[in-house]
Amino acid sequence: MGTIAAMATERAIIHVDMDAFYASVEELDDPTLAGKPVIVGGLGGRGVVSTCNYEARKYGVRSAMPTSRAQRLCPQAVFIFPRHDRYAEISAQVFAVFGEFTDDIEGLSLDEAFLDVTGSLRLFASIEAIGRQIKLRIRERTGLNASVGMATNKLVAKLASELSKPDGFLRVRPEEVRATLDPLPVGRLWTVGKVAEENLHRIGILTIGELVRCDPARLQRALGRQVAGLQALARGEDERPVHREVAEQSISAENTFEVDIADLAMAEAWLLRMSEKVARRARDRQMKGRTVTVKLREPPFTTYTRQAQLPVAGYATQDIHQLARRLLHAWWTQQPRPRLRLLGVGLSGFGERAQNDLFQPAASAPQADGIQDRINEKFGAGSLVRAGVLKTRE
Repeated sequence: MGTIAAMATERAIIHVDMDAFYASVEELDDPTLAGKPVIVGGLGGRGVVSTCNYEARKYGVRSAMPTSRAQRLCPQAVFIFPRHDRYAEISAQVFAVFGEFTDDIEGLSLDEAFLDVTGSLRLFASIEAIGRQIKLRIRERTGLNASVGMATNKLVAKLASELSKPDGFLRVRPEEVRATLDPLPVGRLWTVGKVAEENLHRIGILTIGELVRCDPARLQRALGRQVAGLQALARGEDERPVHREVAEQSISAENTFEVDIADLAMAEAWLLRMSEKVARRARDRQMKGRTVTVKLREPPFTTYTRQAQLPVAGYATQDIHQLARRLLHAWWTQQPRPRLRLLGVGLSGFGERAQNDLFQPAASAPQADGIQDRINEKFGAGSLVRAGVLKTRE
């Protein structure tokens, strides 16, 4: 009876991660790219690699690497600027497949999600049957490959998809967890950031198995805190629920003007106002983005968009505004008679929410942003704005 009861309450968690998503979409749309190293990312001097295909990875190219370094490592690669609208279109098809199996979907990004399919097991023979159907339907509808990891919790399910890439399919049963996790480098464990990994290496702990077996007092001296929770994760214990939500694709703000703006200073003031809104919303959601987009509409309905990449993902008002301002200026100087009917700012390119290293302070927003956020939260939105925004209230 005990075994039957345990089986009845055991969770069934699936982690799905599209393989080299942006690059795979580009190869799908342009078959001539097949077999070539493909790198998607910002193309300017401060550009960053968003993703690359497996051909490019053979040369050491990785996500978040400066594009300039990727060019040195793989000069023969095809470099492509991201097409976020197209990626969002394919992502919607992928998430629609998820919704055919469960409502309990936690989107981590456009191409990655956790699914709790515990309630769906009565309709299918096993978690593997669900995983196979997900892979098959994604392939049939998008032409792309997905890696699927299956386990009884999020930690192990994600590791399973990572370990089986590309085009992966792996279930880790409860009795297989230790054998799967123990040989892995300790840095593969969720919450172990670079600082914690270095500290563990200093005391001779290189693998997850060694972390499990280490004396807690010794760990306490090396790391300072969170030892019990860390060793529980190392044993494959993870009680985090799958939060039902859809990955947010972008955060934006825009304004249509009753009278067309023909003055650059006024356009800059509105740009700052909208940058403040976007940055505040991003900080509220703890979502750092890399891509800043400026939307510009000339009368009557000619619309332009300009995009650029931040050096690193962030949500600081100053960083978003400075990049958006450069985009605005570049567009303005190209127009013979610039006028704006609409102006907007967007932040996108969100990856998985950052998994902060538990053993070092998390990065915080700039002090000015923090003060402004607290005052506006207490006294109402717009109570405190930067001086440059005041023009928009005249």
